[in-house]
Amino acid sequence: MMTFNTTDPTLLKTKQHFEILDGLRGVAALCVVIFHFMEMVYLPDKNFIAHGFLAVDFFFCLSGFVIAYAYDDRMGRMGITEFFKSRMIRLHPLVILGSVLGLITFLFDPFGGQADAYSIGKVVLIFLASVFLIPFPMMEERAFNNFGLNAPSWSLFWEYVANIVYAFILYRTPRRILWVLFCISAITLAVVSYREGGLLGGWNKDSFWDGGARILFSFLAGILIYRANLILKTKIGFIGLAVLLILPFIMPDSKLNWLTQLLVVLLYFPLLVSLGAGAKLSKGLKKLCNFSGKISYPLYMTHYAFIWMFGNYYQAYKPNTQQLTLVIIAGTILLLGFGYLAMVIFDTPVRKFLKRKRKTEQFRS
Repeated sequence: MMTFNTTDPTLLKTKQHFEILDGLRGVAALCVVIFHFMEMVYLPDKNFIAHGFLAVDFFFCLSGFVIAYAYDDRMGRMGITEFFKSRMIRLHPLVILGSVLGLITFLFDPFGGQADAYSIGKVVLIFLASVFLIPFPMMEERAFNNFGLNAPSWSLFWEYVANIVYAFILYRTPRRILWVLFCISAITLAVVSYREGGLLGGWNKDSFWDGGARILFSFLAGILIYRANLILKTKIGFIGLAVLLILPFIMPDSKLNWLTQLLVVLLYFPLLVSLGAGAKLSKGLKKLCNFSGKISYPLYMTHYAFIWMFGNYYQAYKPNTQQLTLVIIAGTILLLGFGYLAMVIFDTPVRKFLKRKRKTEQFRS
């Protein structure tokens, strides 16, 4: 087991961010929110952002790149235990908050729901599984989501798996072996996409392993972009790259979804990460990108509790198109505001507290 050198203060320092990539993460998170609103109401052929779920694959690719950039040169000195502590501090507070919000809205949804169909023991079990990121797809009325209280947690489950594999295997794996794994993962993803007619899977019990195929390819792609220095210098700024990121989310639904979605994930998203890492940010957009990057994860992990409520509202009141448009626009704005409050009031203070406690414990040891 690798040990942690407490005398080296540089090991816990956060490296400089790729600010345009941070900004793009926020754009992708916002698209996910809009997609989740829309999918509650419209079938894919009538949903203008029917491919918004592909933002998760962009997250996975971005995560592989960022993890390699942040930890490749210090993983051996930091050690596995400290790496896991860093990732838990970064990710898990919002996993818990998302679970709590999911529980509250499940029990007290003013528009309906089936909370009374569950015993106290079963609700507690569902909640604990959500808090500890244990897939537990047993809520039939929620399409057997792997995480019934907070559906987006399925991607966090695979993010944790990827981090574990990185710590034990990938960080020390030679590049030539990574390329072999990359090719195998691309073939696996192609098989999954062809078999399922697309890459929407991973979120429920029937498609559980599809999530593994999705993160396997994209996470490896991100690592290789960093290690092979596949960073493309470009004059395309944040706005241009944001538009390019949104385009695949709004591409038309078709019978060739399996192919178009596959090409987006195999080629387009890695290209965008390469361009985003090499692009220069104008000073006027720096604050926007920083804010976008900071709010992306709180927004992603807190919004879905209210999406369930929106779905029940739609079923109960059947609003017309105009009313629905206003509700979705207002709901998206409110969720942005709530995500900001979650970041400022909960996530940032909790992570700062945990970091201080961690440093204190290391100093004493």
